[in-house]
Amino acid sequence: MQAWVIGNWKQNPATTSAVNALLDDLLSKVDAEEATNPAMANSRCQLMVAPSCIHLSAVSARLSGSSILSAAQNISSHSADIGAYTGDCSAQQIADTGATWTILGHSERRQYHQECHDSLVQKMSHAFAQNLGVVFCIGETQQQYDDKQTLDVLDLQLSVIKEVLEHQPNLIASLSDRLIIAYEPVWAIGTGKVPTVAEVSNTHQHIKQRVASFVDMSDAITVLYGGSVNADNAESFASDPMIDGALVGGASLKAESFLMIANAFSQANA
Repeated sequence: MQAWVIGNWKQNPATTSAVNALLDDLLSKVDAEEATNPAMANSRCQLMVAPSCIHLSAVSARLSGSSILSAAQNISSHSADIGAYTGDCSAQQIADTGATWTILGHSERRQYHQECHDSLVQKMSHAFAQNLGVVFCIGETQQQYDDKQTLDVLDLQLSVIKEVLEHQPNLIASLSDRLIIAYEPVWAIGTGKVPTVAEVSNTHQHIKQRVASFVDMSDAITVLYGGSVNADNAESFASDPMIDGALVGGASLKAESFLMIANAFSQANA
């Protein structure tokens, strides 16, 4: 299975010039690595970045023709195309920027914007309707982890996928190509706290089995880990076959650290 390393830039960088500088650094380093080692172009894991919506069109244009994909961080739940929804961006508008994926259900969206099951069902349906792939984020809080409720919480969050498939069974055949799940324990995001590789591996196995129970799938679903992933710990996560890549936050804002994480997964999957 191909590994993925995705950079969630969140509300960063602040300016267009800073975005361009980050892209310049990222693209030049990728080109330099592939020039030094041509085989890397074929063995590298799939890279993707998710800038803020205001920069998405420019980033997508800059990455066009490169091996790096672009994604949105969110889409509207109200409509797949247009409507009187001030401040929202629809799946069709995101696709029009050149982005091919969107992140959905990130814990910060759940916490600060009260995203719930029903809204995520709508968002996922809209994304698929506009041929966007979905990086679906799930994860438990510190209290839920301490109370040993992790798997129950994840099962409830994964039921969004089950409901979407019940309404759109035509998606089943291509699901493994159009859906990536990112397991991000809320207590590990940006805190420096990191679960053990064994914990993450066992949780990923549960997630894969749970999604497979929804449908008869010949291909396993891709499951990434996110939560204080950095250049120092990436190799240990990459060494586990249940961990198919990483959703990276702060470390994706520096090309060097982002590519060190990517290279760890590329080498593990070589």
